[in-house]
Amino acid sequence: MFIPALSPTPRFSLRKIIPALFFVTSIVVVSSPAGSQAIVNVSAPTTERERMHQSDQWLEIQRHLPNPATSSSESLEQQADILRARRFPEDAMDFYKYAMDRGGNPAALLNKIGLAQLEMHHIQLARVYFQRVVKMDKKNPEAWNNLGASEYIDGRTSSAISDYKKAIKLRRHSAVFHANLANALFEAHDYSGSRREIATALELDAQVFENQGTGGVAAHVLSAADQARFSLEMAKMYARTSMEDAMLRALSKAAEAGMDIRREMERDEALAKYSIDPRVIAIVHDAGIVRATRMPTISATNPGANASSLLGRPISE
Repeated sequence: MFIPALSPTPRFSLRKIIPALFFVTSIVVVSSPAGSQAIVNVSAPTTERERMHQSDQWLEIQRHLPNPATSSSESLEQQADILRARRFPEDAMDFYKYAMDRGGNPAALLNKIGLAQLEMHHIQLARVYFQRVVKMDKKNPEAWNNLGASEYIDGRTSSAISDYKKAIKLRRHSAVFHANLANALFEAHDYSGSRREIATALELDAQVFENQGTGGVAAHVLSAADQARFSLEMAKMYARTSMEDAMLRALSKAAEAGMDIRREMERDEALAKYSIDPRVIAIVHDAGIVRATRMPTISATNPGANASSLLGRPISE
C-alpha cells in the first residue's frame, strides 16, 4: 500500500497523485504445440482497487469523473464524497487531494481523507491526518471527535476521552460526540459517567446508537469492547424512556454476546417488569442456542474478558 508523506503544507502535487484510471494489459507470447505463437492476455487484478476498477459500477463512474486540472475544488470534493459513499476510498482520497490543489479548505479535506483511511482500517495513518487537522484548526469539533475515534480504536482510551471532551466543549449538542464519549468512559470503567453520556446522547437523538449511516464528517464508534454489558446499559436507558423496541434490540445484543439477561434485568427496577415478557423469553431462548456454541454465559457484574475482541467499528454521522 502506498502511504503518502505528509508535508508541512496542506498542498499536494498533482503530478505525484494522478490515479491510474486505466490499467496496462500485459501481453505474454508463448509457443503453441504446432510451433506457432499464441497471444495470452494476462490482466488479473492484484489489488482490491484494481478489482474494483474492473467493476461495472466503476466503468460508469469513470465516464463522469471531473478533470482534476480544470474543475473547481467544490466539484472535486463533491466527486470525492460520492466515491467514498460508493466504497472507492482510495479514489476518493485522490479527489480530496485534487480539491486541495484547486484551493479547497485544507482542514475540511484532510479530515475527510482521515475518515477514508479510518474506514479502510488504516488506524495509525488516520490518526496522523486528524492530528494534523487539529493543529491547523484547534476549534474543529469533528476533527477532535475523529481523532478520539482513532485513539479509541487504537486502544488509547484516556487520549480518546480527552479528545471527545474537547469536541463536546466546541459542540455540546452533538449526540454522536456524547455517544462516543460514553463508549470511551465505559471502556475506562467509569460506568456512572458512561450512563450520564448515554442519557445525554439519547436526549439529543433517540436513534444515535441505531444509526448506520456513512459519508459524514464525524466518526461514530458504535460499541465498547464489552458488548454485552454496554448493551445492557443501553437497555436500561431505553426502558426508562419507554422505548421498548430499542430496549429489546439492546437486550438481544447483550444476550447474543453471552449475557444472562433475565438475571441482570431482575436487578434493575426499569427492566424488572419486562423479565417475564414473552418477547424477552423468546430472546433468551434464541440467544441461549447461540451462547451454548459461542461462549460461556457472563454476568454484567462480572463480565470477564470473553468479549475483549469485540472492538468498536467506525462509521460516520
